[in-house]
Amino acid sequence: MATQKMLKFVSTQREMPEKRSAAERSDDFHEIYREFADAKAKEQASRCSQCGVPYCQSHCPLHNNIPDWLRLTAEGRTQEAYAMSQATNTFPEICGRICPQDRLCEGNCVIEQSGHGTVTIGAIEKYITDTAWEQGWVQPIAPRQERAESVGIIGAGPGGLAAADRLRRMGFQVTVYDRYDRAGGLLTYGIPGFKLEKDVVMRRNALLADGGVDFVLNCNVGEDISFDAIRGKHDAVLIATGVYKTRDLDIDNADAGGVVRAIDYLTASNKVEFGDDLPDFDDGELNAKGKRVIVIGGGDTAMDCVRTAIRQGAQSVKCLYRRDRANMPGSQREVQNAEEEGVEFVWLTAPGSFVGAAEGQSGPDSAINRERPAISAVRVQQMRLGAPDVSGRQSPELIEGADYDEPAELVIKALGFEPEDLPKLWGVDGLEVTRWGTIKASFGTHATSLPGVYAVGDIVRGASLVVWAIRDGREAADSIAAFLGTGADRVAAE
Repeated sequence: MATQKMLKFVSTQREMPEKRSAAERSDDFHEIYREFADAKAKEQASRCSQCGVPYCQSHCPLHNNIPDWLRLTAEGRTQEAYAMSQATNTFPEICGRICPQDRLCEGNCVIEQSGHGTVTIGAIEKYITDTAWEQGWVQPIAPRQERAESVGIIGAGPGGLAAADRLRRMGFQVTVYDRYDRAGGLLTYGIPGFKLEKDVVMRRNALLADGGVDFVLNCNVGEDISFDAIRGKHDAVLIATGVYKTRDLDIDNADAGGVVRAIDYLTASNKVEFGDDLPDFDDGELNAKGKRVIVIGGGDTAMDCVRTAIRQGAQSVKCLYRRDRANMPGSQREVQNAEEEGVEFVWLTAPGSFVGAAEGQSGPDSAINRERPAISAVRVQQMRLGAPDVSGRQSPELIEGADYDEPAELVIKALGFEPEDLPKLWGVDGLEVTRWGTIKASFGTHATSLPGVYAVGDIVRGASLVVWAIRDGREAADSIAAFLGTGADRVAAE
């Protein structure tokens, strides 16, 4: 009986894959968890209680069939488990690594609520797909029938790539345009290797290319090719650019030398890991080595920055966040990992100004102005939590007269991202945006105000999770298929 292999949570303790020691992992950009052995993956999967109403599945944006592939794993039917996970998730090996399972599937596990410790869903998902790659079960897309219609996708991040995969399986001709020299978007350049090793992303890109997806890289829409030209070349267009405009600080000397954007800092670090030649890293502008580093922000991007700075050999790394630990938006698991590696979190603090820069000196946010006087310290304002704001979280309030100077040679702004003004950048008439600057698209079909143009991911939602972008991309692919005269039920199983 299948159930005899399950419900082991009462006798088997929860175990994660072994985590490398902080001292060992702080010196490299390799992933911090070792691999599950086959026997351990089966054992941990067998802890699933096979709920009648699986909250893990309902709280997953992709509604992955988690209890089913846990049961298949426990029974040793790993290839079937992979097929089951791939049926609803285009990139299970990526979600297994970077999804905030503690806030989604694992955080809603029934046995977690009963005090037995959640099933290690993310680690098992990663094990299943890594095994599939090792065994050769992951094959390039081979549509049963080619179609003449073509789709242009702007943006090679998770939303665009998920749509590309699904559309190719239906036989459509797919071209992906991206501003970077490698596909993957934030998966490639925004997330450090210690959370997502880059060969994992590159092999997925290669698989898509082998399956017939065309990539046009180093291509800035609006500069190298116009949006109208892309619309003219294709029968439908999907916008999946993400959000890359950094929120800024409205304080004195906000553009001081040594103050950098998180996206620039993380992109540089990832490019160096690829072996690229990067002058801004080599000359120290985007390199934390030997410096006292302050990261401003409390989200997952801030966690990526502080842990990257540790690995680059920073003298010290401090994270300023204006609320307390309980109210920070980033993953608590990431905070724990960062603290183990030597990061100091300074709760209830915010930058008041940057010390050491000339008054009134400013420059373009995207450019590095080497004439700017270098920062020497951050004037830190201490905060307390007051009444709740519109979101229900307590609002931080300034404590007057409690400022102090914190020495720093590198400050990284990890304050979140906002959408670029795409209609203006691309010279597009009729592309409607919301009051937040995101593209206005139907949450059912992902259709925009322009016929045959769809939009998904962060450029619609605002900064969000990779798993939501994947869901959007898959849904939009089905809408595009319907628009072009076919149904999603024709997706090939290969």
